Amino acid sequence: MTPLELRSSVSLASLFALRMLGLFLILPVFAVHARSLPGGHDATLIGLALGIYGLTQGALQIPFGMASDRFGRKPVIVFGLLVFAAGSFVAAATDDLVVTIVGRAIQGAGAISAAITALIADSTRDSQRTKAMAMVGASIGLTFSLSLVGAPLLYEAVGMGGIFAVTGLLALAAIAVITLVTPAVPQAAAAAATQAGRTPFARIALDTDLLRLNFGIFTLHSAQMAMFVVLPTWLADRGGIALGDHWKLYLPVVLLSFALMAPPLFWSERAGRLRPLFLAAVALLLAVQVLLSLQPGGLVPLALLLLAFFVGFNILEASLPSLVSQLAPPDAKGTALGIYNTTQSLGLFFGGLLGGWVQQQWGKPAVFDACAVLMAVWLLVAAGQRRWPASARSRAVARENRF
Repeated sequence: MTPLELRSSVSLASLFALRMLGLFLILPVFAVHARSLPGGHDATLIGLALGIYGLTQGALQIPFGMASDRFGRKPVIVFGLLVFAAGSFVAAATDDLVVTIVGRAIQGAGAISAAITALIADSTRDSQRTKAMAMVGASIGLTFSLSLVGAPLLYEAVGMGGIFAVTGLLALAAIAVITLVTPAVPQAAAAAATQAGRTPFARIALDTDLLRLNFGIFTLHSAQMAMFVVLPTWLADRGGIALGDHWKLYLPVVLLSFALMAPPLFWSERAGRLRPLFLAAVALLLAVQVLLSLQPGGLVPLALLLLAFFVGFNILEASLPSLVSQLAPPDAKGTALGIYNTTQSLGLFFGGLLGGWVQQQWGKPAVFDACAVLMAVWLLVAAGQRRWPASARSRAVARENRF
């Protein structure tokens, strides 16, 4: 990467991380906190509060992406961050679960993921775009992991209202990043971004392999959100860990998961062996859900299952956007990533609603049964993927042969 590409990629990945932190910070603590609110024993309402963010994100992701084509990436991103901050402050100012749901819906209406990924595409060469997209994927996984560590401590210090206020302030900080740190888009790329792509929208939306990847991110975030309707209370009730001490479990598990996921992921990309690692990661998440549904008790089994979950989650979270950026036509990467981000957001909504509804109907273990079914279907879908990236060496040989 050139210094300009690196600065753009790092600043935009950090921008993505700051915004996603607003979603992830409430996951480890909200289900426990909601017990103290009117209506807080209705698991469906708790699931709706967690997932409604994803519904409004999913509804507005493509319109925001189209607006960024017309009015420019940065103005749309700033507007979306202001909307997100407004929703955060609405949620921070209430102790009513219904008003919290409204605030979460407003947060989600700042749907800027497609605009950010399109700006990354504008700011990087084709040969470097995969690295930039992988940075975004890794930043999401890292943000999710850090939120699991920091949220219980933050909740103890400032409460749920304080957490929402912090997310609003982070959104305002992100505005400073996009306006002061992120470089301007090269003029040629900016002009190209305002022109219609040559590849029809329907071709991108109906591409079989891209559909498989979109289904994957939908399923991954559905399971993630559904799990955290149940998991915080299980750690308290079955693991014997007070909410304020959850970080003592999350911190070592998260750090170890990154140490375990990085070597196989980097090796698979260099060797062109991403397919077996990708499928193994999905299978690992399936196994985790099955074992959680058996209601393990005690701290050690839960810690090991959390470690396995984070290893698989981080591998897939880093791989999926990189795969989309590689398999999409060169002139339609922004469109493909807009669709990808829409399905990701819908997965967040569906998972929160599914987790709350299933728990309400059949109890907590049934939530993990539902997640296991989702993982099993994804494994079958992913096994049919036809196109996978070649190894770095193969790509280099292909470039040499062209000249």
